[in-house]
Amino acid sequence: MKTRAAVLWGLGEKWEVEEVDLDPPEAGEVLVQLAATGLCHSDEHLVTGDLPFPLPVVGGHEGAGTVVEVGAGVNDIDEGDSVILTFLPACGTCSYCARGMGNLCEVGAAVMMGPQIDGTYRFHARGEDVGQMCLLGTFSEYTVVPRSSVVKIDQGTPLDKAALIGCGVTTGYGSAVRTGEVHAGDTVVVVGAGGIGMNAIQGARIAGALTIVAVDPVEFKRQQATTFGATHTATSMNDAWDLVSDLTRGKLADVCVLTTDVAEAAYISEALALVGKRGRVVVTAIGHPEETSMSGSLLELTLYEKQIRGALYGSSNAAHDIPRLVELYNSGSLKLDELITRDYSLDQINQGYEDMRSGRNIRGLIRF
Repeated sequence: MKTRAAVLWGLGEKWEVEEVDLDPPEAGEVLVQLAATGLCHSDEHLVTGDLPFPLPVVGGHEGAGTVVEVGAGVNDIDEGDSVILTFLPACGTCSYCARGMGNLCEVGAAVMMGPQIDGTYRFHARGEDVGQMCLLGTFSEYTVVPRSSVVKIDQGTPLDKAALIGCGVTTGYGSAVRTGEVHAGDTVVVVGAGGIGMNAIQGARIAGALTIVAVDPVEFKRQQATTFGATHTATSMNDAWDLVSDLTRGKLADVCVLTTDVAEAAYISEALALVGKRGRVVVTAIGHPEETSMSGSLLELTLYEKQIRGALYGSSNAAHDIPRLVELYNSGSLKLDELITRDYSLDQINQGYEDMRSGRNIRGLIRF
């Protein structure tokens, strides 16, 4: 079949919206008609090369839609089902899935390769095979994905809002609640109040944090952060240290979550300084692939038992956590509508990313 999709053909180039060919689903796959897709910063990393990915590629890894066709062997998903696409597949049977760590599923090794799990391609354009971002490629009206990359949700759930749960919401919420283990009464600092950071903020709020400090140089984002649960804001980590020290009488924060556009090495020492004894620094932002060193007080790391934790997909188990997040949204606890700053058509994708880079968006959303 034919579908319109946004393709990245080279590093540093713009997304090209064009008609591409899409093969039908193979065994263990499903064809999904997208309702909406979020404009996540991780797809910007494809453009800059911070996420080394074979090109060309259909971008997009945050979406929701309706199943149109199922491949052989798929017996628990039917045509017409509403699904959220997850950027990390979970097979359900490997050692990591069996221990509830679906975000570390062994199948996830395929997400950065380009083709589907079986090594073949579903998208084709200009006489070439075209890869799919994280096996998904949600910057397309239709896409074919593994069954292990979709989670069925209740019919009637607004799919345009649910699309955000596919990446940003689950990653941010999980970074605070799962990886950071935020507890009632904690003091939490979230550095970077964008699409991931806002969800770390509301995750900390839902978990019962007493004090939540949002750190961002952009005034618009600091203002929006209070809507999602931030009790205080700061323009830099240095300013946040004075604030947190005063609020906690010198004990400092229990958790600091780094959700900046890029995880620069210099941020680690500042984040470690923000947390107190047994404090946890959660690194969710993607770092430069060539960056192999970071700094911080090794003395404090030992004597104060501080911890640095990496967070992939917020340490979440999609099959369990995604339906739970939908329920939190339906109950009014989780804010999704407020995350969407602007709507775009697929043809406006480059404008959407320009708005993101300029700090004008919390989350841009493409509606199909």
